[in-house]
Amino acid sequence: MAARSRPTLKDVARVAGVSITAVSEVLNMRATADRFPASTRQRIEQAARDLGYQPNEMARALRRRTSRSIGFLSAGAITTPYAVDILAAAQQVASENGHLLVVVDVGYPVSAVALEQAMDSLLQHQVSSLVVACNYHQYVEPSASLPSSTVFVNGRASSDGYRSIVPDERRAAYNAVTELLSHGHRRIAFLDDNTGTIASRLRHDGYLAALADHGVTHDPRLHVLADSMTRGGVRGEELLDLPASERPTGLFCFNDHMAMGLYRAARRRGLRIPGDLSVVGFDDQEYIASELDPPLTTMRLPHAEMGRLAIEAVLDLDTTYADWQSEVQEGGSVALVDCPIVRRDSVAGPPGLRA
Repeated sequence: MAARSRPTLKDVARVAGVSITAVSEVLNMRATADRFPASTRQRIEQAARDLGYQPNEMARALRRRTSRSIGFLSAGAITTPYAVDILAAAQQVASENGHLLVVVDVGYPVSAVALEQAMDSLLQHQVSSLVVACNYHQYVEPSASLPSSTVFVNGRASSDGYRSIVPDERRAAYNAVTELLSHGHRRIAFLDDNTGTIASRLRHDGYLAALADHGVTHDPRLHVLADSMTRGGVRGEELLDLPASERPTGLFCFNDHMAMGLYRAARRRGLRIPGDLSVVGFDDQEYIASELDPPLTTMRLPHAEMGRLAIEAVLDLDTTYADWQSEVQEGGSVALVDCPIVRRDSVAGPPGLRA
């Protein structure tokens, strides 16, 4: 996304040498601003003038809470089939609490212009809260108009201390590999996405951690990067063409599409799943994981759970049950939502260990 076009509270705080909280209280003329010395208030006001800072009208509208509407900005989430459960769950929780969801799709990739236009539209509806939902786990540079109370779901704000709700990718990968390890597999490969996404990095970390915790030495040849679609899964053939003594008996795929491609590559070589090769996917995509032959064991992305938590968070409901963690670099907090395993028929013990 392009750089923001106007200064923020964070910029004023940096120039004035004070905290963002101090800038917010002084510039919004809150009663608590009197706790700061006059010299500090003057320094903040001067920094704002020098930078050309303008008050965030959207934030002011949200603080007034003049309606029972919640703004839902979709960065491709409502047009991506498997991510639309975020919206469905968010709508349900909003309705249960007497709120209406006002949905605006800003498309993907996100542009600063689209975000600003969406904010203008939501301002006209006088929304009381705001959620930004992404189609996959990613960093999003927040627009200057986004209020500090905004919650990101299935994505993380790259700055300014927002709350974010994302899948616990590392733990899910750890559990996926542990599933294979628990069946006796020791030569376990990871067929990974090649685009350097957040999910790829975290899932690779979980893969390595599971191997290490179970005393299995990682073989770098068993980590293969490929396109995260079915054609990328077919790339797994280079793993299947290793000598039988070196070929993996278990394989963890970045997503279900890649697992589907791997099934195809295995069948071309006369390899049976799970007779010769056990496979675990990721996403639990409808019409893929449950329809493969055999049905695929996979990690389910918690879209509905994230959607529910996002609305609970912006409505200030009790979310202490969530795994909230501080984000030192971004200055905010993130809730890591568990990805449960869905066991089907693609995992068994390695050939040499089965009775």
